Amino acid sequence: MRDPDVIAAMAEASLRCGAVGVRLESPEHIGAVRRRCPDALIIGLWKCTFPDSSVYITPGWREIQAVWSAGADVIAVDATQRHRPAGQQLDVLISRCRSELRAPLMADVDSIANGLKAAELGCEWVGTTLYGYTEETSGQTPPALALLPELRQELKTSVRLICEGGIASPEAARAALKAGADNVVVGTAITGVDLQVAAYCRGMAG
Repeated sequence: MRDPDVIAAMAEASLRCGAVGVRLESPEHIGAVRRRCPDALIIGLWKCTFPDSSVYITPGWREIQAVWSAGADVIAVDATQRHRPAGQQLDVLISRCRSELRAPLMADVDSIANGLKAAELGCEWVGTTLYGYTEETSGQTPPALALLPELRQELKTSVRLICEGGIASPEAARAALKAGADNVVVGTAITGVDLQVAAYCRGMAG
């Protein structure tokens, strides 16, 4: 399923059926979708792991440059306050991205405080992507519906609020919009063919 041609086909199918954009991982996948869907709105990221940090979503300048060069319209970055690889600083990365690349940024956050801080630093989009996936929120289960009303109230209207993580049905997506999200990202519920087949097989075996 991670073959670039497969990713591009899924992206095109989603866009043809009404998706307003796609969120893609890795420069390879971003490039494949950009070639197949030249007019698509692409939120791009690159998951890279490092031994000195738990931050993995577009964690540093090298990854930011690669995502932008591959053809993303918006760059998604981990915007929590955790230690980053090689001691890179979030505020410096955001400032450099805005001044050198003039690229819009989506802040992947886990809390209201981190969402507001990211917007203050210059991120135009804020997403609840990391709620339930950081050390501080490991006991929580996405979607982060409880974060949305206060974030929407406190963020400037120009900042786009995205609910991402744990959206597994149209009903959950509607609940996110009702709670204050401008857009909803649906991941595994649409693209996780392998996981869904496995779930059916387990269910029928029981």
